[in-house]
Amino acid sequence: MSTTTSAAPPRAPKETRAARRVRLTDRTRKERNLGWMLAGPAFIAMVAVTGYPILNAIWLSLFDFRLTDPSGREFVFLGNYLTILTDGLFWQQFGITSLITIVTVSVELVLGFGLAMVMHRALYLRTALRTAILIPYGIITVVSSYAWAYAFSNTYGFVNGVFGLGEYDWFGGTWSALFTVCVAEIWKTTPFMSLLLLAGLAQIPDDYLEAAKVDGATAWQRVKRVILPNMKAAIMVALLFRTLDAFRIFDSIFIMTAGAQNTETLSFLAYRQTISRVMVGLGSAVSVILAILVVLIAVMFVKVFKTDLSQQRGDKK
Repeated sequence: MSTTTSAAPPRAPKETRAARRVRLTDRTRKERNLGWMLAGPAFIAMVAVTGYPILNAIWLSLFDFRLTDPSGREFVFLGNYLTILTDGLFWQQFGITSLITIVTVSVELVLGFGLAMVMHRALYLRTALRTAILIPYGIITVVSSYAWAYAFSNTYGFVNGVFGLGEYDWFGGTWSALFTVCVAEIWKTTPFMSLLLLAGLAQIPDDYLEAAKVDGATAWQRVKRVILPNMKAAIMVALLFRTLDAFRIFDSIFIMTAGAQNTETLSFLAYRQTISRVMVGLGSAVSVILAILVVLIAVMFVKVFKTDLSQQRGDKK
């Protein structure tokens, strides 16, 4: 009796690590080229529009230059930067700017995440709910700042009346004035934070949450172990955008306190030196330092979060 054995089908050769790296490199290169093709025209236009003002500000920061004495311009090289960085007032305003940034962005992250969860899980009137939440962000900052300045007024504002504080002067002290500014900023920009976080929530497959629920994970454990790790890229983008914007705060300070009660920020310092005191050299130097700090903040966020976009979309294992 003869027996026949069928040969097993040949197994596909396993992709080597080097070949996979080459494949991913080719894909990355194609995506990078496509990105430059799509974003290149806008990038060139942005550089053309902003390049000259930036270079001009750097150039003017090297001079002792007053608008009231244009013929008396004197080249001082880094003298303006030395004057600013050795002035205690600059570091005080740097601290005020950092405090406002940390407080507002932290509160906005928590509130924005809560609002994003509500909008993501809403079953009824989802469109109306999202529209209502985003209304504050659609209001011009100057308008919202005037509204909050009116609300916290000790003569005709409604905040004192609601909380029974009599004629408490919110703008009469440093901390109370900063509190009003932070409230105005949080109310205005929390919807923006929630919108970015909502986009991150939408990228999390429902299967992940269902599997965690089947395994007995509590609501907090699902947030901590499933939702937040898969929203790392969205959280980084939201924090980065809001931190850079909050660090350059000017409108609310200008409208609500005008820099009184030691509430000046770095942007307001640049405005005061350039416009109020017509010291273009010093004002330009403050603006350049502010721009450098903004770039350093952006680099710090990217380094701290270490978000790999290829890993976020599942290319790497």
